[in-house]
Amino acid sequence: MAAYQTNPSLTGARAGLRATDEGVPIAKAAARPALSATADYQEFVVRSANSFSAPLRATNASANLSVPLFQGGRVKNGIRAADARVNSGRANLRATEADLFTAIVSVYMDVLRDSAIAELNAQNIRVLEVNLQASRDRFQIGDLTRTDVAQSEARLELARGQLELARSQLVTSLENYLRFVGIPAHELEQPSELPGLPATVDAALAIALGNNPLLIAAKADSAAARYDIRVAEAARLPRLSAVASSNYNNYLGSLISTIPGRTFLQAQRTATVGLSATIPLYQGGLPGAQVRRAQALSSQSLEQVIFVERRVVAETRAAFTRHLATEAVIRSSRAAVSANELALEGVRAENSVGTRNVLDVLNAQQELLNSRVQLVTAQRDAYVASFALLAAMGRAEAGDLGLFGGALFQPRLGYRAPATNDRSQIRAPGEASGLGIAEQEVSAEPAISRAVLTAKPDPVRGGSR
Repeated sequence: MAAYQTNPSLTGARAGLRATDEGVPIAKAAARPALSATADYQEFVVRSANSFSAPLRATNASANLSVPLFQGGRVKNGIRAADARVNSGRANLRATEADLFTAIVSVYMDVLRDSAIAELNAQNIRVLEVNLQASRDRFQIGDLTRTDVAQSEARLELARGQLELARSQLVTSLENYLRFVGIPAHELEQPSELPGLPATVDAALAIALGNNPLLIAAKADSAAARYDIRVAEAARLPRLSAVASSNYNNYLGSLISTIPGRTFLQAQRTATVGLSATIPLYQGGLPGAQVRRAQALSSQSLEQVIFVERRVVAETRAAFTRHLATEAVIRSSRAAVSANELALEGVRAENSVGTRNVLDVLNAQQELLNSRVQLVTAQRDAYVASFALLAAMGRAEAGDLGLFGGALFQPRLGYRAPATNDRSQIRAPGEASGLGIAEQEVSAEPAISRAVLTAKPDPVRGGSR
């Protein structure tokens, strides 16, 4: 929820959509009447000597009204193009939201995975320390050789190095989590099952081709480009408007006649109404160039639709394949963990009766650790692959997943009434979406220990599914 409300990529995309929404009233404004008024005051500091009148000052006011009657289709198609771009903006916002959630799911599962791996390595060190002590005790009584002790010491030092690498990777995952979510990772829980996963690749493709936001945006952009052609063609057609004007002049009693016995009116009023037609005759080839450019951009948009459609098909198929593969890896890894646990027990028992040496025990312990690490890694990969499949299908937004109980951002309300929509998401220009990383006073060391101690999925049964 924190990322949904404050992530700068998502809040920036919402601001961009609100800007796109304003394209519709801007386009509609060209079809509405235009009313203007002017007023001025003048002082005549130099007057002609042979003038019949010699005003000292004057004030003027005028009002003009223009009502468009015919625009050649330019306004109508401009509004349609703006509407199409709003639809494209909404789809792009959905894509941004899905991309953000996919990244957050990835970093969330990275923290769980790396926490589990760090804990598994810490447990391995504790086991190897016990083995080393046992090897030293048996060496003291002559049951083992110095070689056995050295092997135990070497394996323990290697395990300590692996633990440091695991902690380093955990720090990286924690920082990535902070970068995307905006708050430190704390007491992360295992995620719930993802809803709506398809049973077949054909079902996934059918949903993706009808619901993928990038494909919807590309089709909306193509529609807007077709309307742009009609807007460009309208430049060749005449335009007709109804016009009205009114003027008022007043010399403020300063109009003085130079002809004896004659006076002039100090104020005048006029009003006119009529029609104004603009008929293009020659425009230097500008309309033709604009039409050709709009046609080329329309062709480009059609090719973009094909490109995005191929991309959606490829990504959906690849995501579905990864989803199936990671599920198979989980099953294999669980079987490997069970087999290695049984093998370690057997090797230890055989070592106690002298049929196995210390190196066999150490190798069995390492095999068990490797299989457990592989399991938690597979569980992370499976969940991320499943979410990526939902994203390719266009079902990875907050509304689809039912992630939050609070109010969600509503683009349609923003389009109809931007002044009142989702006030929590509308900030003053220049206002940031949340605290910066430096302002949160996050320490890396407490984050490591907290994640290791509080996020410990069972490598065998806990799972990330």
